[in-house]
Amino acid sequence: MVVTMGNTIHANDSTLTHILIKRLAVLQNKTDQVFSKGSFSSYRAYALNKTIEKADENAFFTGLICFTLRNLLNDLNPADKKMASSIIDNALPYFDHFKNSKGRNTYNFWTTHPPKIFPNSGWLNVFDHSQSLPDDFDDTVVLLMAMDASDSIASEVHQLMQGFANGKVKGIKNTFDAYKNIPAYSTWFGKKMPVDFDVSVLANVLYFVQHYQLNWTSADSASLQLIVKVIKDKKYIDAPSNVSPHYNRSSVILYHLSRLMSIQSIPELENHKSELIEVAKKLLIESSSFMEKTILSTALMRWGNKPPVITISSGNSLFELIDDPKFVFFIANMSSMLSNPLKDLAGSIGVGKFNYYCDAYNLCLVLENDVWQKKIVNH
Repeated sequence: MVVTMGNTIHANDSTLTHILIKRLAVLQNKTDQVFSKGSFSSYRAYALNKTIEKADENAFFTGLICFTLRNLLNDLNPADKKMASSIIDNALPYFDHFKNSKGRNTYNFWTTHPPKIFPNSGWLNVFDHSQSLPDDFDDTVVLLMAMDASDSIASEVHQLMQGFANGKVKGIKNTFDAYKNIPAYSTWFGKKMPVDFDVSVLANVLYFVQHYQLNWTSADSASLQLIVKVIKDKKYIDAPSNVSPHYNRSSVILYHLSRLMSIQSIPELENHKSELIEVAKKLLIESSSFMEKTILSTALMRWGNKPPVITISSGNSLFELIDDPKFVFFIANMSSMLSNPLKDLAGSIGVGKFNYYCDAYNLCLVLENDVWQKKIVNH
């Protein structure tokens, strides 16, 4: 997967997989201190003041790591599979802290027992109860799959989702005019929240629908319609922060689309696969970020395309490249709730944007890429 001036790590080198999983196990918190037992540490930095990082305990990254590991289990050797399964098992009790406070099978980004907003924010935390965010679709589907929730729970949550599509309670006010009448899912379960479209979140929701083989609803079809329209209009290239405000980058959108397309063929998306491949190749060549190259490489492999070799200088170790706080996979984007044109203005300035960083998830993304490399070699 990685080539350096003085050292080569081959895709079929099984030791790399073992090293990465072992390192992931080390990074998982073993006691309840700053971060809870079973979790993986993550941090946020305000986009307008990147020098100050705050420890941010959330369900998101730990959920993504467990979800990703579950998808890799069948491609691991027995020893590595056992270690990965142990990581998942150790995280499962942690997710209870984020379950809906009334017992509903939906999940929040931050803890609900007790409720939190922006942990470790000092005076801002006096609003933990009064201003806490509602549960969201993204964390809910990722955590349910990470926990390997039952078919009955998945179906129950899917039915609940139908009440939170655009137009059910209120209409979206902060997207492009061509998308305003599409009854796709909002990001949030809360009826008081503005309707919010994010194509990466929608890709995760539709992955969830395919994973559990749920019957498609009109909201599922509308969400696919929105994704396809964004691809046709090239907004994932020209306006990624508008169509995916919580992920914010074309490369990360492509990563999500490729994951959705890898689980089951969707003809409406397959029609655009060649275009998506060419854009991913172009972005990979242009990027100077090892982690961004990694997720684009994974996207290409999911689409059945052999990616370019990722080359790094001899002055960098693999773990130095993985531990890159400048790589932003996810942002908390408060400005995404504003109406147009304030949304775009605030977003361009960075008002209300918090960049998130999790070295363990970066490592998990490299592990995922390594496993996909081996799949290509072995096939």
